[in-house]
Amino acid sequence: MDGARALLEMDRQQALLRLAALTGDFNEVVAASRDSNADDEHDPEGATIAFERSQVAALVLQAQGHLAEVEAAFQRLEGGTYGICERCAQPIAEARLEARPAAHTCIRCASAAR
Repeated sequence: MDGARALLEMDRQQALLRLAALTGDFNEVVAASRDSNADDEHDPEGATIAFERSQVAALVLQAQGHLAEVEAAFQRLEGGTYGICERCAQPIAEARLEARPAAHTCIRCASAAR
């Protein structure tokens, strides 16, 4: 389980770095919108700024969601259920956990959920 902990920690650090970068990007877009014409409807740049703000906000939410998944995986690790599929209670393949350390379902159950 030390290998799993290391993979999760690396995944956590990458998620935190991505979140910090995206938050900085979001703050820059918001600051840019403050400096522009407030009339998005008639300002040709307004639509672009609004779109960028929306896009970066969605990426921030995605990064926050992934970070929450990593934290939940740490809880499963501490609780002794890490690597066990939450749907079928079968072991999750090691290759899947290496690729997606925060995975909470096996490939079969993840495929069925789609």
